[in-house]
Amino acid sequence: MSDHMQHDARVAKANKPAEDAMKLHPFYRGKIETALRCCVRDLNDFAIWYTPGVAAPCKAIEKNPELVYEYTNKWNTVAVVSDGTRVLGLGDIGPKAGLPVMEGKALLFKYLGGVDAVPLMLDTKDPERLIDTVLLMQPSFGGINLEDIAQPKCFRILDTLREKAEIPIWHDDQQGTATVILAGLLNALKLVGKSIQDVRVVFVGSGAANSAAARLVIGRGADPSRCMMVDSRGIMGRFRSDIEARKNEHYVKWHLCEITNGEQREGGIEEALKGADVVIASSTPGPDTIKKEWIAQMAENAIVFVCANPTPEIWPWDAREAGAAIVATGRSDFPNQVNNSLGFPGIFRGTLDVRATTITDEMCFAAADALSGFVGDQLSAEQLLPTMDDWKVFAEEAAAVGLKAQEQGVARLVKTREELFESAHAAIARSRNMTQLMMDNGIIPPPPGNPPTVGGILS
Repeated sequence: MSDHMQHDARVAKANKPAEDAMKLHPFYRGKIETALRCCVRDLNDFAIWYTPGVAAPCKAIEKNPELVYEYTNKWNTVAVVSDGTRVLGLGDIGPKAGLPVMEGKALLFKYLGGVDAVPLMLDTKDPERLIDTVLLMQPSFGGINLEDIAQPKCFRILDTLREKAEIPIWHDDQQGTATVILAGLLNALKLVGKSIQDVRVVFVGSGAANSAAARLVIGRGADPSRCMMVDSRGIMGRFRSDIEARKNEHYVKWHLCEITNGEQREGGIEEALKGADVVIASSTPGPDTIKKEWIAQMAENAIVFVCANPTPEIWPWDAREAGAAIVATGRSDFPNQVNNSLGFPGIFRGTLDVRATTITDEMCFAAADALSGFVGDQLSAEQLLPTMDDWKVFAEEAAAVGLKAQEQGVARLVKTREELFESAHAAIARSRNMTQLMMDNGIIPPPPGNPPTVGGILS
């Protein structure tokens, strides 16, 4: 097969999920639904679950509000909240068009973390109204997952809610993506024999994901003066008067201008990548946002993370041909997926299981260590991290996060590592088994043209 034909075949394969999505979304008419946790033996049980019996737990919670976690599903329920202003790589497509993504997020919460999630698209772009809405919803949820909100307002929304809310507030595009990027980077550096303290790291894109990734990577030991941020106008630094003029609004970007790019290099992506050891891109979908010749100018044993969705900034095979030693993308159909889906289910599982009041950067570091360490002897240039099918990793992350929350004094429950792992493992296995049982029994019908699959019960 010629190089051109091979390239076309790879691109066709990469486009297949989108084609299948257009067939299966209308077939299933949604990806999640409400299911019962309690038994219904006969109609008399309604007197227990609803009136008149339900008045008794209501009065108990009134006297002791903490009992809401014991008597309802608040302990295991999060809201996935978005205004649809920054959906995947699609931009501001609005709340209705963003709903399929939030449903997908809820699916992953349930299947990978055993967490019940409700997608809530808000018909407002006003950050104050979004903040007020989230605060008003707190009684119903154990946590809030913010999703696909445009920057710079996403930073202030998260910071304000973390300050005011009594339940953990998390912005997965920031904290979740950054945690998994850090985990992948730690293993990639191990493979190429480089230290995080010594490498030159270029972050292409300065939105929610890369701003948080820079914070975590620097927090874990990278020298900020040896890091560079590149936005749509070029390399960032103290010389960027356009950002300084709006530093009250773009306070995160200006902070990064002040601490990164010690040599005050100017230019664009091409100039930033010269001699770089690592590039972490969460920017404009490609495949030509980053060019092969720019990768070729990086340092020996270069690490390339191109995380734009749905199409990475450069095709991974092109990056490898240009000399990259390790390439990762945000997609599950390529090797080395670096995607927040590997993080948030386990992180939230651990957070909920100790009833933590917030999710700190240190909890993210603990999750990154659990995630990177799970690969063990299987670590290779083609397998930096576990896949989502290695589902026990989410229980490992949950245990690590729960322990760190207790260590930092932000947990309201005390549990051992063994208790955290076992409870997380059981919750995740239950969700996966429920799905498999419904598939086996035709309650969830097979896709058109595909016979039903029969799976086993997880232990």
